[in-house]
This record gives sequence, C-alpha cells and structure tokens, in this order.
Amino acid sequence: MNVVIIDDEPKARKLLKILIEENCPKVTAIFTAEDLLSGIEIIKEKQPQIVFLDIEMPEHSGLEIFDFIDETHRNFEIIFTTAYSEYAVKAFELSAVDYLLKPLRLDKLNDAIEKAIVNIGKSHINIKLDELQKSLKTSNFKKIALPVADGIKFVNFEDIILLKADGMYTKVNVLNTSEILISKPLKHFEELLDTIPMFYRPHRSYLINLKYIKEYYKKDGGYIIMDNNESVSISKDKKEEFLTIVQNIG
Repeated sequence: MNVVIIDDEPKARKLLKILIEENCPKVTAIFTAEDLLSGIEIIKEKQPQIVFLDIEMPEHSGLEIFDFIDETHRNFEIIFTTAYSEYAVKAFELSAVDYLLKPLRLDKLNDAIEKAIVNIGKSHINIKLDELQKSLKTSNFKKIALPVADGIKFVNFEDIILLKADGMYTKVNVLNTSEILISKPLKHFEELLDTIPMFYRPHRSYLINLKYIKEYYKKDGGYIIMDNNESVSISKDKKEEFLTIVQNIG
C-alpha cells in the first residue's frame, strides 16, 4: 500500500514517515512532498491509497487538493494533519472528514490508517471536503454528515426533529424525510452536537431538537410530543432542567 505525506514542515514529514514505517506494516511505500502541487504530481504518478495532508501550507492549502486533481485520480483516502483550533476540529467531525491533531499520537495514527483502509473507494471524500471547506469559512456550522448506505447525506441542523437510540445504531428523524438509520450510537451525535443549543437530551434514548416540541404532558412521569407525533420520555433527573429550558425558549 502506497502512502503520500504532504507537509511543508520537514520535521513533521520526517516524524510521520518514521511512525508509519515502524508501526504500520500494511504500508509498503511512503513518498513525501513539501507543498501541495509537488504532492499532487506524486499522487498522479504513484497512485497512493492514503494521503496525509497538512492544511496550512504556503501558496496552497491542503483543502484545495481537488482543485488540481481530476476525478480519475481521486481514488485515495485523505487524512488531514492539523494544529487547528477546537472550532476547526468540530468542522472536521461534522463533515465526517478524518484528521490527526499535531502533535501526532501513535494510537490515533493507527486508528486513522485502519479506518482509511476500510473506506478506500467508498467514503465520497470529495463531497465531504466540499462541505468541510464551507464549514471552515464560517463559525456558523449548519449541516451534519450522515453516512448512509449509498454515500453521505448532509442534513441541516434545523431540519433534524430528533435522534433516537437503537442499540449501537441511531434513528434520525428529519423534516419531510423518511427516518434514516445510521450505524453510529446516539452518544456519537450527542458529542458532535453538544455546542448546538437547539439540541437537548431529555432521556438516554433521545436527543431532540427543541424547536420541534409540540406538547409536554405531566402524566405518566412526564413526556414530550414532538411535531412528528413521536412520544419522548423524560428522565426523572432531567425533568426540572427540561422545564427550565422550555420556559426560556423564545
């Protein structure tokens, strides 16, 4: 398996190369480049399966990679290496784009490579990257990437009515759309959406969008009816907090 490392920092390139050589036996050849354009020439020649790509580089950002590569050469996975802020990392997660934070950690590197190997040829990285670029241009994240059977579905936060736990899966109810089953646990979405004020977890099985609450009933321990008529339970320890929140809505 061929790997290309594109990073303008010599020490960063060298460190990543050594870590891969010593810990990733599935990688048989590693090529390096100090800028995006020279890296693209290597990609076209060597046809790697994985590209490690720095974002902040002189002349051209790593995010511009598909501006210079046609679709016939886009059969590789990208793992971004970044020292970006927490704000930018949230954009990566919401766009479902793989990344490694600098300084690099060996356990994260191994996980990223294994995930990339599984996803080669089927992760729709060009679509994800387009959405990531949009997110990084504004602090107002508006969409989340949902991995579905035939690709990636980008859904506006405002259109999500609720998310419901189903074992290690999550059922996502979206406005004017049939229910979407995602192979991620509810906790994954709770962590992704923790900075979006409109989402609230009233029960371990539900994450709801507060704007779609239709009614609240006190009987049977208290429960919520959403705009799609889904009944949502409220945990005893969340009831007081929930009532405080809804009284302040609007």
